[in-house]
Amino acid sequence: MGTMKIVKPKISKSNMAKLDLSDVVDVATSTESSSTKSLVFDSGPIISLTTTNLLWILEELKTSFRGEFYIPSAVKEEIIDYPLTTKKFKLEALQVNREISKGTLKLVGSDIISKECKRLGNMANSIFKAKTRLIRIVHPAEMEVIAAALKLGSLAIVVDERTTRLLIEDSAKLQHMLEKKLKTKVEVDQKQLDLFLAEVRGIKVLRSIELAIIAFEKGLLDKYLINRPDAKKMLIESFLWSIKLHGCAISRRELDQIVKLEID
Repeated sequence: MGTMKIVKPKISKSNMAKLDLSDVVDVATSTESSSTKSLVFDSGPIISLTTTNLLWILEELKTSFRGEFYIPSAVKEEIIDYPLTTKKFKLEALQVNREISKGTLKLVGSDIISKECKRLGNMANSIFKAKTRLIRIVHPAEMEVIAAALKLGSLAIVVDERTTRLLIEDSAKLQHMLEKKLKTKVEVDQKQLDLFLAEVRGIKVLRSIELAIIAFEKGLLDKYLINRPDAKKMLIESFLWSIKLHGCAISRRELDQIVKLEID
Protein backbone atom coordinates (compact mmCIF):
# COMPACT_ATOMS: atom_id res chain seq x y z
CA MET A 1 0.00 0.00 0.00
CA GLY A 2 1.20 3.52 -0.77
CA THR A 3 2.06 5.71 2.21
CA MET A 4 -0.98 7.69 3.33
CA LYS A 5 -0.23 10.24 6.02
CA ILE A 6 -2.70 12.07 8.20
CA VAL A 7 -2.74 14.32 11.21
CA LYS A 8 -4.52 12.97 14.24
CA PRO A 9 -7.07 15.20 15.99
CA LYS A 10 -5.83 17.11 19.04
CA ILE A 11 -2.24 17.64 17.96
CA SER A 12 -0.02 18.70 20.84
CA LYS A 13 3.23 20.66 20.66
CA SER A 14 5.04 17.67 22.09
CA ASN A 15 3.64 15.37 19.41
CA MET A 16 3.91 17.27 16.15
CA ALA A 17 5.38 14.44 14.08
CA LYS A 18 3.54 13.45 10.93
CA LEU A 19 1.63 10.21 11.40
CA ASP A 20 0.99 7.43 8.94
CA LEU A 21 -2.57 6.31 8.28
CA SER A 22 -1.61 3.01 9.87
CA ASP A 23 -1.39 4.83 13.22
CA VAL A 24 -5.11 5.45 12.99
CA VAL A 25 -6.55 2.42 11.28
CA ASP A 26 -3.72 -0.13 11.60
CA VAL A 27 -3.68 -0.60 7.84
CA ALA A 28 0.00 -1.46 7.64
CA THR A 29 -0.26 -4.26 10.20
CA SER A 30 -3.72 -5.51 9.26
CA THR A 31 -3.91 -9.23 8.53
CA GLU A 32 -7.11 -8.76 6.54
CA SER A 33 -6.99 -9.21 2.79
CA SER A 34 -7.51 -6.18 0.60
CA SER A 35 -10.89 -7.60 -0.42
CA THR A 36 -12.22 -7.16 3.12
CA LYS A 37 -10.51 -3.90 4.08
CA SER A 38 -12.99 -1.01 4.12
CA LEU A 39 -14.06 2.42 5.32
CA VAL A 40 -17.72 3.40 5.80
CA PHE A 41 -18.75 6.99 5.07
CA ASP A 42 -21.40 9.15 6.69
CA SER A 43 -23.20 11.87 4.71
CA GLY A 44 -21.17 14.77 6.12
CA PRO A 45 -17.74 13.95 4.64
CA ILE A 46 -19.24 13.25 1.20
CA ILE A 47 -21.11 16.56 1.32
CA SER A 48 -18.02 18.43 2.54
CA LEU A 49 -15.84 17.04 -0.24
CA THR A 50 -18.49 17.57 -2.92
CA THR A 51 -19.23 21.19 -2.00
CA THR A 52 -15.51 22.00 -1.88
CA ASN A 53 -14.87 20.40 -5.30
CA LEU A 54 -12.69 17.69 -3.75
CA LEU A 55 -14.88 14.63 -4.21
CA TRP A 56 -12.52 13.45 -6.94
CA ILE A 57 -9.77 12.69 -4.41
CA LEU A 58 -11.69 9.63 -3.17
CA GLU A 59 -10.88 7.62 -6.29
CA GLU A 60 -7.14 8.25 -5.84
CA LEU A 61 -7.26 7.54 -2.11
CA LYS A 62 -9.18 4.32 -2.64
CA THR A 63 -6.49 3.13 -5.05
CA SER A 64 -3.82 3.69 -2.39
CA PHE A 65 -5.98 2.18 0.35
CA ARG A 66 -6.59 -0.96 -1.71
CA GLY A 67 -9.92 -1.63 -0.08
CA GLU A 68 -13.55 -0.57 -0.36
CA PHE A 69 -15.32 2.72 0.42
CA TYR A 70 -18.93 2.09 1.48
CA ILE A 71 -22.02 4.19 2.10
CA PRO A 72 -25.14 2.72 3.77
CA SER A 73 -28.62 3.09 2.28
CA ALA A 74 -29.61 5.81 4.78
CA VAL A 75 -26.62 7.89 3.67
CA LYS A 76 -27.57 7.41 0.01
CA GLU A 77 -31.04 8.71 0.81
CA GLU A 78 -29.54 11.85 2.37
CA ILE A 79 -26.96 12.66 -0.30
CA ILE A 80 -28.56 11.33 -3.50
CA ASP A 81 -32.22 10.29 -3.35
CA TYR A 82 -33.64 13.33 -1.57
CA PRO A 83 -31.33 15.95 -3.17
CA LEU A 84 -32.38 14.70 -6.63
CA THR A 85 -35.91 15.88 -5.80
CA THR A 86 -34.65 19.41 -5.10
CA LYS A 87 -33.26 22.20 -7.25
CA LYS A 88 -30.56 23.43 -4.86
CA PHE A 89 -28.55 20.22 -4.37
CA LYS A 90 -29.35 18.21 -7.49
CA LEU A 91 -25.94 18.81 -9.10
CA GLU A 92 -24.09 17.63 -5.99
CA ALA A 93 -26.27 14.49 -5.88
CA LEU A 94 -25.40 13.73 -9.50
CA GLN A 95 -21.69 14.07 -8.74
CA VAL A 96 -21.92 11.60 -5.85
CA ASN A 97 -24.02 9.22 -7.93
CA ARG A 98 -21.26 9.22 -10.57
CA GLU A 99 -18.77 8.01 -7.94
CA ILE A 100 -21.12 5.12 -7.19
CA SER A 101 -21.45 4.33 -10.90
CA LYS A 102 -17.64 4.31 -11.20
CA GLY A 103 -17.33 2.00 -8.20
CA THR A 104 -15.42 4.48 -6.04
CA LEU A 105 -18.25 4.32 -3.51
CA LYS A 106 -20.23 1.13 -2.97
CA LEU A 107 -23.64 0.72 -1.37
CA VAL A 108 -24.06 -1.54 1.62
CA GLY A 109 -27.24 -2.55 3.40
CA SER A 110 -29.09 -5.50 4.88
CA ASP A 111 -31.87 -6.30 7.32
CA ILE A 112 -29.23 -7.12 9.92
CA ILE A 113 -27.59 -3.70 9.51
CA SER A 114 -31.00 -1.99 9.72
CA LYS A 115 -31.85 -3.81 12.94
CA GLU A 116 -28.45 -3.00 14.44
CA CYS A 117 -28.90 0.64 13.41
CA LYS A 118 -32.15 0.88 15.38
CA ARG A 119 -30.70 -0.93 18.38
CA LEU A 120 -27.58 1.26 18.51
CA GLY A 121 -29.65 4.40 17.95
CA ASN A 122 -32.01 3.56 20.81
CA MET A 123 -29.02 2.87 23.03
CA ALA A 124 -27.21 6.12 22.13
CA ASN A 125 -30.32 8.25 22.50
CA SER A 126 -30.87 6.87 26.01
CA ILE A 127 -27.50 7.99 27.39
CA PHE A 128 -28.00 11.70 28.08
CA LYS A 129 -30.86 13.36 29.90
CA ALA A 130 -31.75 16.97 30.69
CA LYS A 131 -34.57 17.91 33.07
CA THR A 132 -35.76 14.27 33.13
CA ARG A 133 -36.04 14.18 29.32
CA LEU A 134 -33.83 12.04 27.11
CA ILE A 135 -31.68 13.95 24.61
CA ARG A 136 -31.69 12.68 21.05
CA ILE A 137 -28.06 12.97 20.00
CA VAL A 138 -27.80 10.71 16.94
CA HIS A 139 -29.75 10.11 13.75
CA PRO A 140 -30.36 6.94 11.69
CA ALA A 141 -27.74 7.62 9.01
CA GLU A 142 -24.92 7.97 11.55
CA MET A 143 -25.96 4.81 13.38
CA GLU A 144 -26.26 2.91 10.11
CA VAL A 145 -22.67 3.88 9.35
CA ILE A 146 -21.55 2.39 12.67
CA ALA A 147 -23.75 -0.70 12.25
CA ALA A 148 -22.37 -1.29 8.75
CA ALA A 149 -18.79 -0.84 9.94
CA LEU A 150 -19.31 -3.37 12.73
CA LYS A 151 -20.93 -5.85 10.35
CA LEU A 152 -18.19 -5.45 7.72
CA GLY A 153 -15.33 -5.34 10.21
CA SER A 154 -14.28 -2.00 8.70
CA LEU A 155 -11.03 -0.34 9.70
CA ALA A 156 -12.70 3.03 10.34
CA ILE A 157 -15.75 5.20 9.81
CA VAL A 158 -15.56 8.63 8.18
CA VAL A 159 -17.75 11.12 10.07
CA ASP A 160 -17.56 14.93 10.13
CA GLU A 161 -20.31 15.41 12.71
CA ARG A 162 -18.88 16.27 16.12
CA THR A 163 -21.53 14.59 18.31
CA THR A 164 -21.08 11.08 16.95
CA ARG A 165 -17.30 11.37 17.03
CA LEU A 166 -17.27 12.59 20.65
CA LEU A 167 -19.75 9.92 21.70
CA ILE A 168 -17.20 7.32 20.61
CA GLU A 169 -13.99 9.12 21.58
CA ASP A 170 -14.77 11.50 24.48
CA SER A 171 -18.23 11.21 26.06
CA ALA A 172 -17.29 13.55 28.94
CA LYS A 173 -16.52 16.32 26.45
CA LEU A 174 -19.83 15.62 24.71
CA GLN A 175 -21.66 15.96 28.03
CA HIS A 176 -19.98 19.32 28.61
CA MET A 177 -20.84 20.43 25.07
CA LEU A 178 -24.50 19.51 25.58
CA GLU A 179 -24.64 21.38 28.89
CA LYS A 180 -23.18 24.46 27.25
CA LYS A 181 -25.62 24.25 24.36
CA LEU A 182 -28.72 23.56 26.46
CA LYS A 183 -27.63 25.82 29.34
CA THR A 184 -28.63 23.20 31.89
CA LYS A 185 -27.18 20.20 33.72
CA VAL A 186 -27.02 17.04 31.64
CA GLU A 187 -27.14 13.66 33.36
CA VAL A 188 -25.44 10.54 32.03
CA ASP A 189 -26.83 7.03 32.24
CA GLN A 190 -23.49 5.35 32.83
CA LYS A 191 -24.87 1.86 32.27
CA GLN A 192 -26.22 2.80 28.84
CA LEU A 193 -23.00 4.61 27.98
CA ASP A 194 -20.88 1.61 28.96
CA LEU A 195 -23.08 -0.71 26.90
CA PHE A 196 -22.79 1.55 23.85
CA LEU A 197 -19.03 1.97 24.19
CA ALA A 198 -18.64 -1.80 24.50
CA GLU A 199 -20.46 -2.15 21.17
CA VAL A 200 -18.31 0.39 19.32
CA ARG A 201 -14.98 -0.41 20.98
CA GLY A 202 -12.21 -0.46 18.42
CA ILE A 203 -13.95 1.73 15.84
CA LYS A 204 -11.65 4.47 14.54
CA VAL A 205 -13.11 7.78 13.37
CA LEU A 206 -11.74 9.83 10.48
CA ARG A 207 -13.02 13.12 9.04
CA SER A 208 -13.00 14.66 5.58
CA ILE A 209 -10.20 16.89 6.89
CA GLU A 210 -7.92 13.89 7.36
CA LEU A 211 -8.73 12.58 3.89
CA ALA A 212 -7.90 15.96 2.35
CA ILE A 213 -4.59 16.06 4.24
CA ILE A 214 -3.74 12.61 2.90
CA ALA A 215 -4.46 13.89 -0.61
CA PHE A 216 -2.30 16.97 0.04
CA GLU A 217 0.64 14.92 1.31
CA LYS A 218 0.37 12.56 -1.68
CA GLY A 219 0.66 15.56 -4.01
CA LEU A 220 -2.86 15.20 -5.41
CA LEU A 221 -3.58 18.89 -4.80
CA ASP A 222 -0.30 20.23 -6.22
CA LYS A 223 -2.09 21.29 -9.40
CA TYR A 224 -3.60 24.14 -7.37
CA LEU A 225 -0.22 25.58 -6.29
CA ILE A 226 0.54 29.08 -7.56
CA ASN A 227 3.89 30.78 -8.17
CA ARG A 228 4.58 32.52 -4.86
CA PRO A 229 6.79 31.77 -1.82
CA ASP A 230 3.91 30.85 0.49
CA ALA A 231 2.03 28.76 -2.09
CA LYS A 232 2.05 25.59 0.03
CA LYS A 233 0.66 27.40 3.07
CA MET A 234 -1.98 29.12 0.96
CA LEU A 235 -3.07 25.80 -0.53
CA ILE A 236 -3.42 23.93 2.74
CA GLU A 237 -5.19 26.86 4.43
CA SER A 238 -7.58 27.13 1.50
CA PHE A 239 -8.81 23.56 1.54
CA LEU A 240 -8.84 23.24 5.35
CA TRP A 241 -10.93 26.39 5.75
CA SER A 242 -13.20 25.44 2.87
CA ILE A 243 -13.92 22.02 4.38
CA LYS A 244 -14.43 23.55 7.83
CA LEU A 245 -16.88 26.13 6.49
CA HIS A 246 -18.77 23.43 4.62
CA GLY A 247 -19.51 21.39 7.72
CA CYS A 248 -16.50 19.49 9.07
CA ALA A 249 -16.12 19.86 12.84
CA ILE A 250 -12.63 21.26 13.44
CA SER A 251 -11.57 24.11 15.70
CA ARG A 252 -9.54 27.06 14.46
CA ARG A 253 -6.77 26.10 16.90
CA GLU A 254 -6.54 22.59 15.49
CA LEU A 255 -6.64 23.95 11.95
CA ASP A 256 -3.76 26.33 12.68
CA GLN A 257 -1.76 23.48 14.24
CA ILE A 258 -2.23 21.35 11.14
CA VAL A 259 -1.04 24.18 8.88
CA LYS A 260 2.05 24.68 11.06
CA LEU A 261 2.79 20.96 11.05
CA GLU A 262 2.45 20.63 7.29
CA ILE A 263 4.62 23.62 6.30
CA ASP A 264 7.43 23.09 8.84
